[in-house]
Amino acid sequence: MLQYLVIVGALVNIFGSWFYIQRTLRGVTKPNRVTYIIWALAPMVAFAAAISDGVGWAALPVFISGFIPFLIFLASFVNKNAYWKISRFDYACGTISILALVFWRMTGDPAVAVLLAIVSDALASLPTVIKSWRFPETEYWSGYAGAIVAAITALIAAPSFTFTAVAFPIYLIVVCTLLLLGIFQKQLHFRVSA
Repeated sequence: MLQYLVIVGALVNIFGSWFYIQRTLRGVTKPNRVTYIIWALAPMVAFAAAISDGVGWAALPVFISGFIPFLIFLASFVNKNAYWKISRFDYACGTISILALVFWRMTGDPAVAVLLAIVSDALASLPTVIKSWRFPETEYWSGYAGAIVAAITALIAAPSFTFTAVAFPIYLIVVCTLLLLGIFQKQLHFRVSA
């Protein structure tokens, strides 16, 4: 029964992200390519580790949280106005992110894989989190809200409260909440100075 809840969460995530993809194709939303390629890779590592540790259906939202960024990454190449200019900071975060994935591969431990996937994803998220606070008009909320719903369904459907089952969904809720706060900061009446 819980697998249906996970499927609903994944569909909500896909639906919310569709609007982000459409806005990217039109050049309205400007994804950071470094962030999005790492956001595609890191969850796939966490997904593989969770599956290898017997998590099952509860890992579906983690897979979707990697597949959708890959689609957004690809969409950013369609319209020349649909990407954010990448800085040295972005490249540094991306490089460290990839190193975290390489270190996981060297260990082969599912818990280490999830931990390093989180570290990798968090470092890749930094440029986009900062951008969402400084330039909220370059982001769109629906995909992040959908990812939170999917992560919550993953937590509910987790077969056990193990690190490999719940760590990545909890992390996704935290990072997507930070992104939403950045996007809606003006409506929430607080601002971070640039």
